[in-house]
Amino acid sequence: MDRRNFLTGAGIACIMTMSRTNRAFAQPNRKEIFIGGRKVTVVDIHAHCLFQEVAPIIQNTSMADADLGNNLVLGPHRIEALNKRGIDIAALSVNRFWWYAANPQQARDIVRINDEGLAEWCALYPDRFVALSSPALQFPSLAAEQLDYAVNELGHRGACIGGHARGEVPSSTKYDPFWAKAEQLGVPVFMHPDSSKNIIQPNVLDGAGGLRNVIGNPLETTLFLSRMIFDGTLDRFPSLKICAAHGGGYLPSYLGRSEVACARNNAGCINKKMPSEYLKSQLLMDSMVFNEEGLRHLVEVAGANQVVYGSDMPFAWPDTIDLIANSPSLSDAQKKAILGGNLIELLKI
Repeated sequence: MDRRNFLTGAGIACIMTMSRTNRAFAQPNRKEIFIGGRKVTVVDIHAHCLFQEVAPIIQNTSMADADLGNNLVLGPHRIEALNKRGIDIAALSVNRFWWYAANPQQARDIVRINDEGLAEWCALYPDRFVALSSPALQFPSLAAEQLDYAVNELGHRGACIGGHARGEVPSSTKYDPFWAKAEQLGVPVFMHPDSSKNIIQPNVLDGAGGLRNVIGNPLETTLFLSRMIFDGTLDRFPSLKICAAHGGGYLPSYLGRSEVACARNNAGCINKKMPSEYLKSQLLMDSMVFNEEGLRHLVEVAGANQVVYGSDMPFAWPDTIDLIANSPSLSDAQKKAILGGNLIELLKI
């Protein structure tokens, strides 16, 4: 039985039976989050995974060294991790983007395996997971087709992309077929960076401190968001919603410089609004800023409706659920929105 048939008919009935059994098993020791005396639903936009079934496709290719290690493979331990943190629903994505180096046929095969693997897993635990497709952005028309299939045939709730495809930020009209499809489907796009490989010279961020992650990831996010604003992409697709990992990179914290950028000589901006206006409407950011001042500032510059909870599971970063729930700067309504309310609406949960 192939993956698609597995997701229909008797296959889905079998999955749902297994799901009831597994859910019943997974409930003990499940942390619950309360705001104002009432339990809130916590939804996570930022959860990694992978599917090792893609390995045969990339053997003897330039992608053969892709990391397909066991740490991102899905299993019952992910349910236990959700329960321990108090996460009710996680939006899963395969987001290391090494398949951006693939040719069209390889890209079709890899993304199909990932998307249908996600669909199987989410059908197994429908009350705990939703899926984001990770299409082959290097081929914008193909990426649009893949997103359409994932959303309309598999029930995915959106897309996940890198900050660049083969070194190119996807803000030019070349990528409009993909952005148009996301806008047409009414689904969000979660942007996850890849260590600023399109910006930083090789080995510059090596060494102590894990700077490829600490500096490289938010830097790539900042460039991506800035290009999407200044190149007019967000104006071409005014209903498009993009959620940026890691608190939106440096853009929210250094917004003042971006606000005055287009007034300078020869800036070449074609955006129709100020950068702050996009932050308050089309751009969302996850909560991975790790301290009260960072969280307060995100809400101050963008609004609570533009901030969502992100965990980065299964990687070892501090969790921000309690930071949000205990924040002295946020109202109960804002806490509920950030912890889950915004994503319940955005992902149509």
